[in-house]
Parts: sequence; C-alpha cells; structure tokens
Amino acid sequence: MPEDTDTTLKHIQRGNLQEFEKLFRAYYPLLCHYALRFVKDTNQAEEIVQELFCQLWENRKNLKIHTSLKAYLYKATYFNSLQVLRKRGVKTQYEEYIKNNKPKSSLPIDSVEEKEIYNIVNTTLANLPDRCSKIFKMSRFEGLKYQEIADKLSISVKTVEANMGKALKAFRKNLKDYVGIIVL
Repeated sequence: MPEDTDTTLKHIQRGNLQEFEKLFRAYYPLLCHYALRFVKDTNQAEEIVQELFCQLWENRKNLKIHTSLKAYLYKATYFNSLQVLRKRGVKTQYEEYIKNNKPKSSLPIDSVEEKEIYNIVNTTLANLPDRCSKIFKMSRFEGLKYQEIADKLSISVKTVEANMGKALKAFRKNLKDYVGIIVL
C-alpha cells in the first residue's frame, strides 16, 4: 500500500498515472472484498470498485479528502454498495408489482395496443438525440436521480433537466392518442 497517502493524492491530482495504478493495485482487492460483504455478488462488487476508481481518476483535480485516502476509499465503497442495494430493492419491488398486477386475461386488442405503444416508445427513444435518450434511460429505466446522472455524465443538473424535458415532450407528442390506455 502507498506509504504516504497525502503525497499519493497530490501525485494523482497532478495526473500521475503510475501513482494511481499503484493505489489501484494496493486497494482494489481489499475494496472488492469489502463491497462483496454488502452486495453478495463478486461481479457487482468489482463493478462498484472499478467505478469508484474511474470516478476518482476523472475527478482527481477537484478531489478534496478531509480524512485519509484509505478511509475515503472505504467510505465511498460503502456508500456505493448501499446505493446498489437500494437500486436492487427498487428493481425487485417493481418486478414484483408488475408480476402481481398483470391482467389475468388479455384481449387481442390489448396486446396489439401494447405492441403499438412499445413500438412508439422505442421509435421515440431512437429518434431522440443520443445524449437525450441516454439521460432518459438513466432516469426512467435505471432509476437514477438527476444529480446522479449529471455526475456520471459530467454535465450540469440543468442540462439533465433540459434533456429530460425534451424527451418527455417527445413522448407526450407521440403517445397522445394512447394516454387513456396508458393511464388505465
């Protein structure tokens, strides 16, 4: 493990890739093991730690650590693991809701309308600008908050809001004939 974490942090903030790699090699396995205690999935634990190190490198110039670098890494791993668990819980609840609230029998007209709506949604997403589509998917399909999207894409929250407004306007326009069906 790097001996002087203050010096290591200063080197990383200046863009020293070798110091960053040294830090990564020293802490990666430890942090993966730590994250695994929470998420109980090796791949997800590795993903959490990889994402942490990516964010560390991307935000290195603006990074302000008031504790030790080691404490920062462990605390960030802990919070990122909790965030994954929270999203996993939301996804499970949603899947359970869909499973329990599916109509028992479906008339042919329902399935045709559902397919039409599905096609319109996909077409609308495909016709949106790439960033706008990505922001919409991150918000609605991944359940991320605007601030989380802004942080991940290194853009302002206002940009996220503007793109979401553009996407929602396109959906309202393209799905206007199906509003009653969607509400039901």
